Amino acid sequence: MMRVTLFGTRGSIPAPGPETIRYGGNTAAVEVCGKDGTVLVLDAGTGIRRLGTHLSATARVDILLSHLHMDHIQGLGFFGPLFNPRTNVHVWGPASSVHTLEARLARYLSPPLFPVHLRDLPNVVCHEVPCPAFDIGPFRIRTSLICHPGPTVGYRIESDDGIVAYLCDHEPALGLPNDQWPSSDWISGYDIAANADLLIHDAQYTDEEYECCIGWGHSTYRHAFEFAARVGAKRIVPFHHDPSHDDEMLDRLFDHAVAAFKCPFLASPGREGATFELGA
Repeated sequence: MMRVTLFGTRGSIPAPGPETIRYGGNTAAVEVCGKDGTVLVLDAGTGIRRLGTHLSATARVDILLSHLHMDHIQGLGFFGPLFNPRTNVHVWGPASSVHTLEARLARYLSPPLFPVHLRDLPNVVCHEVPCPAFDIGPFRIRTSLICHPGPTVGYRIESDDGIVAYLCDHEPALGLPNDQWPSSDWISGYDIAANADLLIHDAQYTDEEYECCIGWGHSTYRHAFEFAARVGAKRIVPFHHDPSHDDEMLDRLFDHAVAAFKCPFLASPGREGATFELGA
C-alpha cells in the first residue's frame, strides 16, 4: 500500500488563522510512504516541519523539490531529520542555468536568511532533476520540466500499488487558442500525469482571478479539472490554494467545479491532513 498525506496545501505564503483551519495554512509539503517504510517528501514548505516530527527513527528520507520559490523551501531549515546524524537526507531538485542545486539552496540556508549553513548539516546529499528515471525503495520516479516560471519539475511516482503525479505549481493552459486543448504531445505535464491514480494539481485561481495572472504559472479549478480529464487521471486533489481563499470559498470552488464538470474521475478537496491510500 502507498499512503499519501497532505501536510501543507497553501500556495505563495502561509495563511494561518481561524478562516483556514479546515484546508490549512501551511505551504506545500506532502508525504508519500511505501509499504516497506520508504519515505518521500514532496516539497519543503512550512508543512514539512510537522511532517518531520514523526521521522526521528527513519534512516533515509528523500525530499523532492518541485522548484525553489520560497513557499516551497521555507520549511526546509525546520525539518528535524536534517539535523539528525542518524538520518540520511537526499534532496532532489532543479538546478539553474548558472548554479547547481546545492548552490541555490545554500543561498537560503546561510546567513543572513538562516543561521545554519547547508554545508554544516550532517548527511545531506543533493541530486539534480530533471534526470532519467530513478528508483527509491519500491518507487520508480520520473521527472520533467513543466510550465511555471523558473526551472520547475513535475514528479511521477510509480509503484506496484499505483501512480501519484505531483504538479503543484503548473499552468498547462497557458496559450490555449480559444480554450481548446491541443493534442497530448503538446500539453505541459502530460507524460507526468497520464493515467495517474492520484493527481495533486495546482488550482490557485478562480477564472476571474486568472485573467489578471496569465503567465504566472498557476491554474484555475476549471483548468485543473480539464487537465485531469485530458490525461485520464482517476482522482484529482486541487492544491496550492491562494492565501486569500478561506475555507468557505474553497468549499464553494470545489463544489462548483465538481458540479460544473460532471467529473469522469474522483475529486477530493486538498485539505491539510487528508490521507489517500493506493493499492489498499
